[in-house]
Amino acid sequence: MIASTALETIAAVVAILGVAVGIVLAVLAHHRDRTWLVAASAVPVAVILLVGVITGDFPGAHPVIAAVLVISLTALGVIAGSPIVALVLRLATRGSVPLGIHGGILVKDASTPAPDREILRGGSTIGYLERLALIGAVAAGQAAAVAVIVAIKGLGRYSELENAQARERFIIGTLASLTWAGACAGAVLFVW
Repeated sequence: MIASTALETIAAVVAILGVAVGIVLAVLAHHRDRTWLVAASAVPVAVILLVGVITGDFPGAHPVIAAVLVISLTALGVIAGSPIVALVLRLATRGSVPLGIHGGILVKDASTPAPDREILRGGSTIGYLERLALIGAVAAGQAAAVAVIVAIKGLGRYSELENAQARERFIIGTLASLTWAGACAGAVLFVW
């Protein structure tokens, strides 16, 4: 009994350290424009999900340690989402969409000779909030709230989606962000 409790505590502490490394790599990936670094952030989440699927839950540890792991997973889900989305968008568009200085994309109106204008600004901030809301909703047992989150985001961006590039970027970015947040929310459920 004591040996299994010690092993469970060690497993939880190792998971916390893995998640902490994932957070550091996600921050570096975001601020140094090396989005590929964020791939390692998925490792602790994948391990927790794999252990959870195989055993039915992540080995229980002291409630304080479990709470720290849940908070760490939530932080990883929120923070690592931006470089993950950037990496997925970079791979999907292969640099065909020019980026603006405010985080959006530059589009040209075909009907006017006006210069490029930036749309889809503020995507990172919206992404942080959407991932936090999704993880919180799932952890609170309100998975149906995900539909509300997606609806609010879609309505808020509706006027900017007249351009095919904007629609494609919006859909790919939203799905990548929500998939990552969903994986982190699943890990949270196994831990909690």
